[in-house]
Amino acid sequence: MKIYIVIPAHNEEDNIGKTLQSLVDQQLKPARVVVVNDNSTDRTAAIVNDFTQQHPWINLLHKKSSDEHLPGAKIIAAFYEGYQALDEDYDIICKYDADMVFGSNYLFKLSEHFKENDRLGMAAGQCYIQKDDQWVLENLSKDDHIRGSLKAYRKACFLEIGKIARSIGWDTLDELMALYYGWELKVDPSLKVKHLKPTGFNYSRGAARLQGVATYSMRLGLILTLIIGLKRAWVKRESRIFFSYVKGFLEAKRKGISFIVDPKQGRFLRNLRWKGIFYSFKSK
Repeated sequence: MKIYIVIPAHNEEDNIGKTLQSLVDQQLKPARVVVVNDNSTDRTAAIVNDFTQQHPWINLLHKKSSDEHLPGAKIIAAFYEGYQALDEDYDIICKYDADMVFGSNYLFKLSEHFKENDRLGMAAGQCYIQKDDQWVLENLSKDDHIRGSLKAYRKACFLEIGKIARSIGWDTLDELMALYYGWELKVDPSLKVKHLKPTGFNYSRGAARLQGVATYSMRLGLILTLIIGLKRAWVKRESRIFFSYVKGFLEAKRKGISFIVDPKQGRFLRNLRWKGIFYSFKSK
C-alpha cells in the first residue's frame, strides 16, 4: 500500500529528527513524507533539510503563521499546506505529529490491518510517554480513540468524511463521521509509539475554551459538554479546564456560531457519545 504522511512542525528541533529517523527505518517505507515547517524559529527546518538531502521522498515546506499553539485551526492549516502539495496517488494518508517515534514495523502492520479489512477506515497504535526510566501509556482517552497525533485514513474514508475539519475538535469529529458513514476504526495496542512531549505540553490557556466551542459546533449539547469537560479536567488534574469548556460552549451558543454537522449527523454523534458513556459505567 502506498502511504503518504504529512507532519506539521513548529519549533520541534529536539524531536523532528527522531521522528523522521524512525520513518526512514520503517520496514515498509512511506512513499511520501511532507514536513510543514510552521513558523519555526529554531533549527527545525535545518534538521528536516538534512533528511531531504538523503531521502528524496521526504520534502520540506514552509508556512507562516502565529507563534500561539492552539489545537485545531493552526495545526490543520499546516496539514492542508502539506496535503495540497501531494498528488492523489495514495492508499493511506496520515497526519502525524513531529514528536513521535515509531517502531520499525509500525507502517507495515498498519498496512496489513487495512489490507485485511476493506471497511477499515482509520487505524493507529497507542501513544506512550516517558516517566522516569519507563515508557507508560498516555492514558488521556478511551482505548478505541485514535489520537490526533497518530491519524491514518484509508483514502475512500478520508474523502467521504470530508477530509479533516478545519476546526477544534477535528480529531474526534473524524472518527464519529467515519462511524456515521459505516467505516470501522482500529487501535492496535501492540503498536507502541513514543510520544516525546505529553499532549497539551504547550497549549495556551484558550485551548480548553475552544474545546467547548467544538462540542457546541458538533451539536453535542451542554450536558455532554459538562461530562467531557469534567473528564478532561480530572485526567489533567486542572479544575480550570472544566470551567473553560463550559465557558467556550456558552460563548459559542450566545454568538450563534455555525454548526459543522447537520441535525441528522448531530443526533448520531450525541447517541454515539451517550452509548459510550453508558458502556463505560456498565463495564465498571
